[in-house]
Amino acid sequence: MQKREPLWLEDLPQAFKNYRAGRDVDEVECIVPDLAGMSRGKAMPLNKFHPDHETYLPISIFYQTVTGRDVEMDIVNQWAEGDVVLKADMTTAKAVPWAKEATLQVIHDLYNRDGSPVSVAPRNVLKRLVDMYAQQGWKPVVAPELEFYLTRPNLDPNEPIEPPVGRTGRRGTGNQSYSMSAVDEYGPVIDTIYRYAQDAGLTIDTVIQEDGAGQVEINLTHGDPVLLADQVFYFKRIIREAALNHGMFATFMAKPMRDQPGSAMHIHQSVIDLVTGKNIFSNTNGEASKRFMHYIGGSQKYLPQALPLMAPYVNSYRRFESSTNSSAPTNFAWGFDNRATGLRVPNSGAQDRRLENRVVGVDSNPYLAIAVSLACGYLGMLEKAKPGAPAAGEVEGDEYAIPTTIDEALTLFEQAEAVHRVLGVDFCMVYSEVKREEMRQFHREISPWEREHLLLNV
Repeated sequence: MQKREPLWLEDLPQAFKNYRAGRDVDEVECIVPDLAGMSRGKAMPLNKFHPDHETYLPISIFYQTVTGRDVEMDIVNQWAEGDVVLKADMTTAKAVPWAKEATLQVIHDLYNRDGSPVSVAPRNVLKRLVDMYAQQGWKPVVAPELEFYLTRPNLDPNEPIEPPVGRTGRRGTGNQSYSMSAVDEYGPVIDTIYRYAQDAGLTIDTVIQEDGAGQVEINLTHGDPVLLADQVFYFKRIIREAALNHGMFATFMAKPMRDQPGSAMHIHQSVIDLVTGKNIFSNTNGEASKRFMHYIGGSQKYLPQALPLMAPYVNSYRRFESSTNSSAPTNFAWGFDNRATGLRVPNSGAQDRRLENRVVGVDSNPYLAIAVSLACGYLGMLEKAKPGAPAAGEVEGDEYAIPTTIDEALTLFEQAEAVHRVLGVDFCMVYSEVKREEMRQFHREISPWEREHLLLNV
């Protein structure tokens, strides 16, 4: 007797059906993004899963550092570890292309037992922002750019990370920005990323060789913020698995190698009127609107207060060190087609007018980085914040300088009441406490530099 399949399988995207190619579906992964933007969840056989079925995880998955250490906070009955409810968002259903058997992964939203959204879940934080825009009659649009490094497998954390060996048999070198030969050097990995993306129904806009040795940039097409954050979430996993498939690591550290540039996740942002479909950043005559200026003004005012959401680790701030080989902006100045500024207005037509946040590191959680970029612009439009004058060249002075350490950035974030109101007070408290504990863990470590230079010299 032929096994009967669940009817809901017929409603899955065509990309999954093509990937499946008539094979039995072996497993379903029920996943959620944690504070770091990594995948948490449960896997189950196909016959145990249904789109309407609820599954559960302890809320404490959001009370841990990136190392897995629990963080004590001022939360009533914190370690009773009550369950939160996972509900499948079937619009996110994708293949798991690297699995040996046909496997499905589905992002789930998190709810409390009373049906309210879990306020500390990053996807819910971003959804909250999108809803706030909708209440004003607006629809935000974003387009992320992902930079990352392919590296030689680093099996000993005490040893420096090194570029990989490409098809020529030589180790990669830097300063090959936009080189097609450099992209071809790691062609098999790029081809596998394309194949995995196709199986998952994801679209890549362009692939670029960046400045660093083994550093690649993938650009995504513009669209809904939650959809694009989901894509970044999926792409990070795809890229890691594709690299492993070819004996390499892929890393999204902001600054994996001392003498190579850091990796960013630039976020292009615009806002559409829900009724007219027009870009509210442009007037009918094609000129920049007052709302666009207010959006820039809010970004300049509030993004420095929210930097830990865009630069979440101690390593994130190494990307901003001007003494190293780095093209990362160290300011929140703005300018027209000026890559020396943290906030760049690219050349475009009126309908495509947008602001590019160039400060965001690729080590950030995409849901949170997009949320805070939109939040600061939103506050600016509501408050009619005025931006500074546009920078015409390289930025000098410290009027729009960014915090230079995670400690300094967290201190500003903890005082950012307006940002807390928009993102959620409970979320901001939990996020800050987790980051403080990660910082304490880092400062307890003794680095190779200390052993090399202090052991016998002091």
